[in-house]
Formats: sequence, structure tokens, C-alpha cells
Amino acid sequence: MKDKTSINRKSNTGAIERETKVHDKEGDIMAIATRDVVSIPPSKSIKDTAKVMMEHEFRRLPITDPGSGKLLGIVTVMDILDFFGGGKKFNIIEKKYEDNFLAAINEPVKEIMTRDLITLSHKASIGETIETMLANQLGAIPLVDADEKLAGIVTERDIALSLAGVAGKETVQDYMSPKVFTTTPGTPLEGACKIMVRNGLRRIPIVGGEADISKAAKKLLGILTSTDVIRFLNAKELFDHLNSNLATDVLKTIVSDIMVKDPITVEPTMGIGELCELFAENNIGGVPVVKNDEVVGIITERDILNAVKRY
Repeated sequence: MKDKTSINRKSNTGAIERETKVHDKEGDIMAIATRDVVSIPPSKSIKDTAKVMMEHEFRRLPITDPGSGKLLGIVTVMDILDFFGGGKKFNIIEKKYEDNFLAAINEPVKEIMTRDLITLSHKASIGETIETMLANQLGAIPLVDADEKLAGIVTERDIALSLAGVAGKETVQDYMSPKVFTTTPGTPLEGACKIMVRNGLRRIPIVGGEADISKAAKKLLGILTSTDVIRFLNAKELFDHLNSNLATDVLKTIVSDIMVKDPITVEPTMGIGELCELFAENNIGGVPVVKNDEVVGIITERDILNAVKRY
């Protein structure tokens, strides 16, 4: 049963016309922001926080004070990856709980949340929001009112998809990143988490399957996303088959066991508008770019944000 007392839940996302240009009209960000936001209290466990993320397919959750409604912090899938072995927050498992995974995941989420937030007023413009997100490499920005209470949240996806119609004739190859971090299907989950956290990646292509190493490094076998890792954490089967409570046992799971084996890919010549439609239809935020069966790049919602910034 869901803990209805600790989750503020609704969805009310505004709309913006396709032909709208990026402009600086005060308050226009609220036209595309989610106004009634799912938030959780700082006392909620890390395990239950991950469950809420999966239930609503969110990559982030604001943390609010249950009494005042004021914004205290935010937790993202990357924070949980960091906790799960990718970064410094793994110290909670390793040192405080002496590698006891089952005990550590019941730690309150306030222990891993980000407290020093960049926020904007609910009166901000779309242009100001885009500039702030790109300058600080943010996937989302909470919007607050004059009393520092949460008034809404806007994500890269909200902006990118709402303004995709102004992208003109530009294509994926104009904005994709040709530098792609990859790993192999036999990589332990801990290693994959470290690659993702250290490089700020929410997804990593899995390559291999060729005797020729030069070709294997570019042949796509699957993709691992931060959401896949969180889903794995929530799987009942994980807890049913644990041989011990040790985090090290969980982290030995190899990537091929949890990766998506037939990932959606695009070609470099696809138009940005068509790409946005693909993202919206499949509820995804990034895809590998493939040419002649080889990975030549990756493109994400943030790249689309760079594209629409020009208009």
C-alpha cells in the first residue's frame, strides 16, 4: 500500500504552442512546468524513495518539509547511483553500515539528498530557465514562490519537447556528442555506476560481441540507464535471491543481467523535431546514434536544449 501521507501527488503540466519562440516573458515558465509536484519528506527511506521514482517514472524528487511545505532539497537517480557504489555516498553503506546493504537502504533520504539547490522564481521566463539549466548542467529546476514553497518543477524534457517545433531543419549529427562512454556486458554493476557518476551520465551504451576489438568497441549490444539500476534495486527478485546482506554481493551483478538488450537508436541524419517525437512516444531522454551498425555518438534532452536555445 502506498504511503499517501508522505507523498504529495498530482500532475498538471501546461502546454505551449509549437510555433512559440524562446522569449523572456515573465512567468511564462509556468506554462510548461509541472505545477502540482510529487514530493517526499526528508525522513522517507532511500528504498521507498526509489519505489516512488519507479511508480511515477521520475528521475528526481523534491524533498519538502511536511509542515511548512518549504523546499529542503532534491534527490535524483544519480544520487542513488552514487549511494549504490558509484561515488562518495557509498560510504553510508561501506563504513556506517559495514557493507550491510539491507540496513543502508533504510537510511533516510535526507542523508543523500542535494541540499544546496539552484532554484528559480515561479515568475521566471523560459529563456532565463534555459540559460540557468545549461550554465549549471541541471536536468531540472524547482520553482519556488515568495515564501520559498515549492510552486512547480521544470525539466529538460518539459522545455525540449515543448519547444521542439522551432528546431528547423537541424539534425541529430548537428548536436550529438561524438564522445561516447561505453562499457562491456561483463562489467560489474559497481563499475558501471562509477563510470556514470564520475562522468555525470544517466545512460551508458554496452558494446562488444566482436572478435575484432576495434569493431567490438563500437558494436551496440544494449544500454544501461540510471533508471534500469533503480528498477533493479526495487526488484523483489533481488531480495529473494540475496545470499547475504552484503552490498558487495549485489554490486557483483553484471551489466548484461539488467541492461536493455534492444535499445532504441537513431541515425545521424534524423531531424531534431522527429527525435523529440521519438523521445515523447517512448518516454526516454537519450539514445545512441548509430551508423553502419556502429555507435558514432549519443544525443540527449540536454543536447536538444542547446538546439532550441538558439531560437
